[in-house]
Amino acid sequence: MKIVRLRAFMSRDKDRPRVIVAIDTDEGITGWGECYNHGPDKALPPILEYLSGFIAGHDPRRIEYLILMLVQQSRFPPGALGLAAISAIDQCLWDISAKALGVPVYMLLGGNARDRIKLYAGLYTAPDPAAARDQMDALASEWGITAFKLSPYRLDMHKHRWGEVVRTSAEYFRTLRETVRADYEIAFDAHAKIFEVQQAIQLGNALAPYDPLFFEEPMRPENVEAWGELKRGLNCTLATGESYYNRFEFLRLLSVKGCDIIQPDVCVVGGLLEMRKIAAIAEAHFVTVAPHNPMGPLATAVNVHFSAAQPNFRILEYRLPHGANYAFQGGGEKERAPEKSDGALYVKDPYLPKDGYLELRPDRPGWGVEIDEQVLAKDDYVHWERKIPIRPDGSTGYV
Repeated sequence: MKIVRLRAFMSRDKDRPRVIVAIDTDEGITGWGECYNHGPDKALPPILEYLSGFIAGHDPRRIEYLILMLVQQSRFPPGALGLAAISAIDQCLWDISAKALGVPVYMLLGGNARDRIKLYAGLYTAPDPAAARDQMDALASEWGITAFKLSPYRLDMHKHRWGEVVRTSAEYFRTLRETVRADYEIAFDAHAKIFEVQQAIQLGNALAPYDPLFFEEPMRPENVEAWGELKRGLNCTLATGESYYNRFEFLRLLSVKGCDIIQPDVCVVGGLLEMRKIAAIAEAHFVTVAPHNPMGPLATAVNVHFSAAQPNFRILEYRLPHGANYAFQGGGEKERAPEKSDGALYVKDPYLPKDGYLELRPDRPGWGVEIDEQVLAKDDYVHWERKIPIRPDGSTGYV
């Protein structure tokens, strides 16, 4: 079997752009992958085209060899864009390899260590407690999801005294706990906005009395040793890792005991191969894995297979695919199909929750989803960019 072509598509999932990759073989098998692409999206297709020249003509089942070749052909380690492209290529190779054998990808990883994948959903509109309760109850009623992630901030941290930012965040969580169902698990994502270790400790410990599922990435990732100091000062579970690129960075983080849960992204670190190596290092440090997964339904499919086979998996971030409202169709079974009111979805049959979990598809080879190439062929790209905060003195803050 030989690689004959790589194709890149720019599409979208609701209001977010997606860069989807296909690798075709001379035996008629196509593998699919998804890049991390939250800017700059349009830089990825030319990188993918460049990298395709290195793998053309090779056996796609030699995953370790091909990914090492792509990483090593660069004089310096590839950064975010290079690894986003390599991640999608890696995913395509796993998909092809599994389809060639007629098995799900997780069977190539030692088989499934679990039968279904526990989820948490993000509520990113910073709702007040009553609105948060309504959103959580709706997700619990429709999908069985009982774990959620929110922003801890109630005030603009750049325009208010830090003590007030901390106080209002703690008061919000206390009120939230009193308002929502007692069985709901609630995590908080501080979005790497805090520069000082002591401030991150203050915020985390203000939330700690109300039992957060975890406190996510309050600081920037660059000073790894500072994460060890942060964890030692916290009284709650600390999660981080979405901004790290490879196993060497994660080894450094784990060596300083910088978190309780790691959150690598399979569309960032170079793909499933690197993701497995990172998770193995974490397992040796008695640290669990909660994959970062804000991407589209294809990335979710990849994460399902990783999570199914990984012994130290904890919980998966999940974003409902395009068309958050789903209709009940077909006989006596509840078959949900995405609505296509504002643009069609490029995955025909996305993984959808049941009782708060994603169930495996043992009878489906590869990633277990079908790609709609007619949707990908349309010009359905939507631009998206991060909004940079401007402080009162005119300087920029962290996103």
